[in-house]
Amino acid sequence: MGQLWRLVRESHENPITGQPRPAEIVSPSELGVTFIGHSSFFLQLGGRNILIDPVFATRLVVLRRQRRPGLLLEEMPPIDLVLVTHAHMDHLNIASLRRVIRATRRLRGRPPEIVVPNGVEDLIAHLGFRRRHTMKWWHQLDLAGLNITMTPSRHWGARMFNDTHRGYGGYVISSPEHSIYHSGDTAYFDGFAEIGRRLSPQVALLPIGAYFPDSYRAVHTSPEEAVRAFVETGARWMVPMHYGTFRLGREPMEEPVKRLRSEATRLGIANRVRVLDEGETLRLGNSPSVEPPHRSSIEVHTV
Repeated sequence: MGQLWRLVRESHENPITGQPRPAEIVSPSELGVTFIGHSSFFLQLGGRNILIDPVFATRLVVLRRQRRPGLLLEEMPPIDLVLVTHAHMDHLNIASLRRVIRATRRLRGRPPEIVVPNGVEDLIAHLGFRRRHTMKWWHQLDLAGLNITMTPSRHWGARMFNDTHRGYGGYVISSPEHSIYHSGDTAYFDGFAEIGRRLSPQVALLPIGAYFPDSYRAVHTSPEEAVRAFVETGARWMVPMHYGTFRLGREPMEEPVKRLRSEATRLGIANRVRVLDEGETLRLGNSPSVEPPHRSSIEVHTV
């Protein structure tokens, strides 16, 4: 409790930084990956608009965010699908989910659908989503022209300390042209290689923060472990997440990205790792080695 209180106190010491950007809209044949902050992403895939673990709130009960969300929800296009990886409050934020529903209903006249792990459905049952889907590891769904597979992870899913029945995991989302893997929170484990063999994701979104003290690595990856996971998935591009927004570990806020870059450089794969600012978009066309020019996109080079 003393360590938790110190994290809360530190989260209020400095002003919140960062500014949102307008959402960059890609064509239906492209993949757009926009980093909102922490583990929240706006994905454009197969002509669909998807949010993963959307957290737009300034506070998680008493813990305050350090960086503003990179997108303003009210300025985004209507959302087709929301995916939640697990019930922890920095991934499943009830207030943010209600805002997503209101914003999409205002633009389209109906709310989006939602996918959650098994055992999490009671938390979102009465929010007003158009349809609710629950998944277990390796379960697959075909929704809105997309294939969604829930993937294993090494973490835990309780909302409170004693509701350990709740599921957790990641997702691989695929269209005919593209596929992307969001791991959710996870420690390093041998499942990354199996996910790569089974599903061959093109882009891997992997966590790099909250790894110190070392005991935290029982449920979170260090930057070096995240790079190893990326290599084992066989993905072409890595985008880091779960850093810089909330004070969840004792490592310095700027350390995870530095260690990530250092390890990727050591392995000779630095040009395959894309560190996105909040609101910035990685944009991939039909050919994974040829990217359309855009002033606010990340420039992608072939390896």
